[in-house]
Amino acid sequence: MDSILCDELLEEVLRRCLPFSSSAADVSLVSKRWLRLCRSSVSDVSLRLSVDNCTPHSLFSFLSHFPHLSSLKITTATLRSDGGDILGFRYQILSPDDISAFADQILLSVASSCPKLTGLRLQYGPVSLFPLFFVSTSCPHLTSLDITLSRPFSFHWLVFLKSLRKLALSFCPIPGKFKHVDGALKGNFDDAELKLETLSLSRIPHGNYGFDWLWKSCKNLKKLQLCDCQGIGNDMSVSSFVNCLKGLQEVELTTCRPIVDEILSKLAENCASLSSLLVYNGGGREGLHHFITQSRFNLRKLDLCLPHDLRDNHLLAVGEKFRGLLSLRLDSCYRVTGEGLKTMVLAMSDKLEELALINCNMKPGLLTTLGQSFTNLRNLDLSYNDKLADEEFILMLELFNCLRELKVRGSRGLTNASVVSMFKSCKQLESVDIMNCPWIEAKAVELFVLNCLLLRQIHVEESKLSDVSRSWASKKFIEVIVD
Repeated sequence: MDSILCDELLEEVLRRCLPFSSSAADVSLVSKRWLRLCRSSVSDVSLRLSVDNCTPHSLFSFLSHFPHLSSLKITTATLRSDGGDILGFRYQILSPDDISAFADQILLSVASSCPKLTGLRLQYGPVSLFPLFFVSTSCPHLTSLDITLSRPFSFHWLVFLKSLRKLALSFCPIPGKFKHVDGALKGNFDDAELKLETLSLSRIPHGNYGFDWLWKSCKNLKKLQLCDCQGIGNDMSVSSFVNCLKGLQEVELTTCRPIVDEILSKLAENCASLSSLLVYNGGGREGLHHFITQSRFNLRKLDLCLPHDLRDNHLLAVGEKFRGLLSLRLDSCYRVTGEGLKTMVLAMSDKLEELALINCNMKPGLLTTLGQSFTNLRNLDLSYNDKLADEEFILMLELFNCLRELKVRGSRGLTNASVVSMFKSCKQLESVDIMNCPWIEAKAVELFVLNCLLLRQIHVEESKLSDVSRSWASKKFIEVIVD
């Protein structure tokens, strides 16, 4: 039988029928030919490496068995056998230079053995400049790259990655390294224009050089993500930063309090195409209000987690300004009142398709107002609302008969009656999350799985799954998630 199938046909069978997580171990028991063809059929690999047992040569040798590898994710551990002792395990805390050197070696090995890579994620670091230049010339087909950088912060190696569309960089300066970009690295790249569409930057230090060129060269950005950033570069970077804002469609700012107001102000002044904004954990009250009232774009999605900054006046401004919103998510906005939420709802149009009020102040009567106002709602998230009770929730569901996704995780006031109302009122439900609702019992879950005709996914505790629930979930191809 083995000799009947040619290499190409057997490779296609292995690619379609066996997941890599189990196939390599299984087919190695058949023959060396099967193992070789199995590896040849693999395009996506995730590795966890250790300083103890990984060398550049061994990594190069391993990866060379996967000639069609296109996506690679590498995470690393730093345990070593020549240090201290904890619970019988020998270890050594690596110095920053050792960590960087190991990351450089990994990157060089990857670039040498995987010329067809389109996606690379290295969860270690930081890496230095020489390996990055080597990667940019050895892996010209990269479309997605996720790495950590050390100083000096230079980005001119990006010029050679003509296919790169998605870039994620985290910054981890090594003590003692240069704070300024070496002028010799700049070359003649001043007029370069990168093709990047998505840029994610984490932990940008305040006042660092090198970012001026990056902002100036990113004129095609559609999505910008900043996380835990103290700045956007030095003083010269501010004017260049405006260049990348004009065509932006999505912006996400997470834990960037020192720069949120400035970025929102620049967006309001220079961007006319923004459709999605996320701001988590940090924002100025006046800056946010200015952004809402002065913006010139038709925002479609707004996602805010501002426990101390969001107030009722912001909600009223949102309701009046962004009447075309399709998705609104508010998480842990403690300073917002139930009256403020109700006022915003009444001011908005009925176009909203997704609404999340997570851990918010659910004033009595608000749910009924929601049901009467948002007749097109498809996704509703009311997680972690302790004041959510059966009576009003059931009345609301009767109005939300078009819901496809419903989340009430951690809403401890709901009981079996609410679950029964879900499948009776919402005939189009496909996904439900009822985790951590102590008064919802296994018998209600069983009724729900049996009677919710279009259900495709349910989040629920394993202890609330009866044998009947499991059997029907399997027969109806319902994904049960018990996280």
